[in-house]
Amino acid sequence: MNFEQSKLLDTLPKQFFANLVAKVNKKIGEGVDVINLGQGNPDKPTPDYIVKSTQKWVADPQTHKYSLFRGLPAFKEAAAKFYSEKYGADFDPEKEVAILGGSKIGLVELPWALMNPGDTFLLPDPGYPDYLSGAALGEVNFETVPLLAENNFLPDLEAIPEEVAQRAKFFYLNYPNNPTGAVATPEFYRKLVAWAKKYHVGIISDFAYGAIGFDGQAPVSFMETPGAKDVGIEFYTFSKTFNMAGWRIAFAVGNADIIEALNLIQDHLFVSLFPALQEAAIDALTLPQRDAAIAEIVGRYEERRNAFINAAEKIGWHAFTPQGTFYAWMPVPKGYTSESFADLLLDKAGVAVAPGNGFGKHGEGYVRIGLLIEPARLTEAVERIAKLNLFN
Repeated sequence: MNFEQSKLLDTLPKQFFANLVAKVNKKIGEGVDVINLGQGNPDKPTPDYIVKSTQKWVADPQTHKYSLFRGLPAFKEAAAKFYSEKYGADFDPEKEVAILGGSKIGLVELPWALMNPGDTFLLPDPGYPDYLSGAALGEVNFETVPLLAENNFLPDLEAIPEEVAQRAKFFYLNYPNNPTGAVATPEFYRKLVAWAKKYHVGIISDFAYGAIGFDGQAPVSFMETPGAKDVGIEFYTFSKTFNMAGWRIAFAVGNADIIEALNLIQDHLFVSLFPALQEAAIDALTLPQRDAAIAEIVGRYEERRNAFINAAEKIGWHAFTPQGTFYAWMPVPKGYTSESFADLLLDKAGVAVAPGNGFGKHGEGYVRIGLLIEPARLTEAVERIAKLNLFN
């Protein structure tokens, strides 16, 4: 018997990274020593104090039962306390915090919970490709907002057409930004809150790289901004802050109406997270080893950023120097598209990068570099690229 997929599944966007992985694996299968700079997966283990905490909680039979539907109250309290300590933003743990099995779940399910078919939301371009999955599943429309180098990859709010702003229901933003490495400023967020109130648009801040800021500057949380809780929410994931990508733990804080909608849809989709992981997440946020562990992770990425950017500068490949995330956003040389340049690097240098057009129309002309290998290997990648004489 054959069973056809639903029409809804047919509308889902193709997974951009699946094609990239297939190309890299093919090259590796041919015996090439590929330096993979196209990935976005933290390469180091989770800090030891979190691993030991998890082992302890997994061994506790009390964690083997179903969780409460909306997560452990102690986890929500720990998340609220974390935001109060780090960002001076206070939240009611019961009404203004949602527990998530990774922030991707919340970002993709939000249109189901808060929009109706035919509604419109705004997405950054370039931006995280999986935002488009939420549009398809929610059967909603989207408009893209360009992130341009001349604006330090921040959206120009005044350039958003009046008709589009009036029609928009939500606006997704992601700073520190994947793929560009740009960061938001307090001034921009103040303007964003005013714009959101003027047009009655909900702001969805994807703070996935919230811990990763360079040159002594911690990234700004949208929730630090006066009035932010009135107009939106922020997603915070453990994937990058604590190298816990495979653990799928996150939370959202902010506007009570949006949080309630997320909690309600999850009541029907999940029974929250494995309680042992929630207990471990509490320890990750509250034990005294936290800040040192985060500082070590951030310091490693900054060292890698500096190694790559300095090596690239020496061959005339000039970066938009990232102030956050673990990516570098690099321009494509004249005569190439993002895709053709990426293919050339893989075929002729054994270096894999992510073509910028995979992140949106305005990603064309760039490639994304993942700073997820050691400095010596990053430098070797640049040395291989230098031999192609593309930047003379």
